[in-house]
Amino acid sequence: MKAYHHALSLAEHYRARLVAHHVVELWRYPSLGFAPSAESYQEFCRSIQEIGRSQLREFVTTHPHENIEPELVVEEGSAPDAILSFAQTHKTDLLVMGTHGRRGYDCLMLGSVTDRVMRSSPCPVVAVSRLPDNTTPAGEERHAHRLNRILFCADFSDYSARALNYAIEATAEYDAELTLLHVLEEAPSAARSEHVIAATTERLENLIPSEESKPLRIKTAVCIGEPYQQIIRLARQEQIDMVAMGVRGRGSLDVAVFGSTTYRVMQLGSCPVLVHV
Repeated sequence: MKAYHHALSLAEHYRARLVAHHVVELWRYPSLGFAPSAESYQEFCRSIQEIGRSQLREFVTTHPHENIEPELVVEEGSAPDAILSFAQTHKTDLLVMGTHGRRGYDCLMLGSVTDRVMRSSPCPVVAVSRLPDNTTPAGEERHAHRLNRILFCADFSDYSARALNYAIEATAEYDAELTLLHVLEEAPSAARSEHVIAATTERLENLIPSEESKPLRIKTAVCIGEPYQQIIRLARQEQIDMVAMGVRGRGSLDVAVFGSTTYRVMQLGSCPVLVHV
């Protein structure tokens, strides 16, 4: 619901076309495997799909917006595959999804739909957490698009460089304040601390194209510690409205089970996270 309100507010702000997309995954219904005939199997599938359409209509009707009339799309298949295929075919500019907090063994075996989509999406993905401290005050849902402070997390990789463009565009669009953050995982020695922080700050400042940065309010920050913890801490401290990050492909069992920095910020952070491969 919170992700949908966020999508509505973005569509209102950008005057964009909004699609409410629901995927019916038949594998979630074990009784399908015991259908006595092909005809009854098809009938059951049609029934499940109609339930999905009815639920989507009810959801949209329950959360109306005076200026936005979303297009309703219900498909059958694997949720991540169907979402990615729709985004590719229809040249979607942005995906907005909620996160469910699945972790550990369940995440490894079942996967998070949001996590799987964001790692292969042809466009940026905004992940909206379900955590209590990320709740929009009652009656203010349609104003959730007001971005006053944006936090961009830089690790100086190609992944983060791609996400930077969207952070800059959003900063300009909303006349927001942009903070460029880099987290040093290892604390430098006392003798080198000032030099390392100064050099890192200079690298952050060099990320912003000079012509684009002139009218923007941009500042930098360098922290020391566990990246996801420092990102979440600063986002809460500075009352950040959106975090922008690059995302790396899943490459090891450790990342799959315990989560990358991006995934942890998505699940544990206090505001929406825009990610881009």
